[in-house]
Amino acid sequence: MKQKKIQIKNRRAEFDYHVIDRYTAGIVLCGTEIKSIREGKAGLADTYCFISNGEVWVKNMYVAEYTFGSFNNHVSRRDRKLLLNKKEIRSLQNETKSPGLTIVPLLLYIDDNGRAKLDIALCKGKKEYDKRASLKEKSDKREMDRVKLKRY
Repeated sequence: MKQKKIQIKNRRAEFDYHVIDRYTAGIVLCGTEIKSIREGKAGLADTYCFISNGEVWVKNMYVAEYTFGSFNNHVSRRDRKLLLNKKEIRSLQNETKSPGLTIVPLLLYIDDNGRAKLDIALCKGKKEYDKRASLKEKSDKREMDRVKLKRY
C-alpha cells in the first residue's frame, strides 16, 4: 500500500515575508505527534521559530491530538525543538540579531525514511506595498493563464 505524501504548507509565509535563506530541520516529537502528522492533522498558521540557549524551537505549531491516543496523548500547541547543525544555528543566531529578520517555518513534511522534517527560512517582513504587488502579480498570472486556456 502506497502512502500519500504529507506536505503541510504555511501559506501566509510567502505572502508576508521575503525568503532570504532556507534550512531543513528535524523535529523532536513524541509518539502520538508523529502519528497525527502522518494523518495530515497539523498546521503552521501563526507559527514562528526562536533561538534559546543555542537551540532552535518552533512555537505555536499545531499538531492535533491523536484520535486513538490514551491518557498520555500530547498537547496540541507546545514548543517543539528543531534539530540543526551548530554551524547552521550559529549563522541563524547572527542573522536574526539584525532588525527585521525572523525565522519562519514554511513546510512540514514526512521524508522518505518516515521522519518529520520542517523547512524553515530566514525571512524579512514585507511592507504593505510589497504585499499589494504580490497580489497584483498573482491575479495577473491567473488572468494570463485563463486567457491562454480560452484561446486553445
